[in-house]
Amino acid sequence: MNIEQITAKLYEYAITYGLNVLAAFLIFVIGKWLARIGSEFLAGAMERAKVDVTLANFIKNIAYVGMLAFVIVSALNKLGVETTSFIALIGAAGLAVGLALQGSLSNFAAGVMLVIFKPFKIGDFIQAGGEMGTVKEIQIFNTIIHAPDNRLVIVPNSKVTSDNITNFSNIENRRVDLTFGISYQDDIKKAKDVLARVVAAEERVLAEPKPVIAVFELGESSVNLVCRPWVKPQDYWDVYFSITEKAKIELEKNGITIPFPQRDLHVYNESVKAETSKEDTKQRL
Repeated sequence: MNIEQITAKLYEYAITYGLNVLAAFLIFVIGKWLARIGSEFLAGAMERAKVDVTLANFIKNIAYVGMLAFVIVSALNKLGVETTSFIALIGAAGLAVGLALQGSLSNFAAGVMLVIFKPFKIGDFIQAGGEMGTVKEIQIFNTIIHAPDNRLVIVPNSKVTSDNITNFSNIENRRVDLTFGISYQDDIKKAKDVLARVVAAEERVLAEPKPVIAVFELGESSVNLVCRPWVKPQDYWDVYFSITEKAKIELEKNGITIPFPQRDLHVYNESVKAETSKEDTKQRL
């Protein structure tokens, strides 16, 4: 093969493969640019829809990586690389990663549901996932709750959504349920009047709905009265503690007894009983 033939062959290869390399390069550069533009457009749409910022950024990054992977596969295919096995390998790797991160993906899906449906928001006082407290942060994988005893609790989102969620802040009024036991010898009407005065003196108790003070049950050692005033959610515990303390003081001032559990104990002496029985028999004889 002479020089002219070699040159012609190299020129042919340069034309054939050079164009493919140039096309692959352009596919990668333009595709990467379009992927960035597409992800930014998606992020803007989610921002206009008022989607949580953390979730929006996460979805934006996932979308960008997915589109970039498609661009890379297209560029490799243009170079003549067999991409079928490559795609299968990516799919198998994705499946393996998905199985390994099953718990994390479950938490992520639960986090998305929390952000979309908003059963609670930051600052709400809730009971969820076996914990009660104020929501400090809703993350992609976890919800951070500030408990009343100053504990910072990190609850997995899947645990939050898999159980009942009680939102105490997303209501207008909340009822305080209190129970007071009085002696069976005490005047029920007098005790109810005392509790009514205690409730009326508490400024944080709402006029409507009206408080309920009534006999709840006849217990083993006491007659139990319920006292159920209504308050704003933020005043619940302050009113609970205040009325409990003042009610005890006022009931005692008015001669109302707050009994403790009692039992009547009857002791039978079997030996005395037997001697008595013998004496009765002798007398009959």
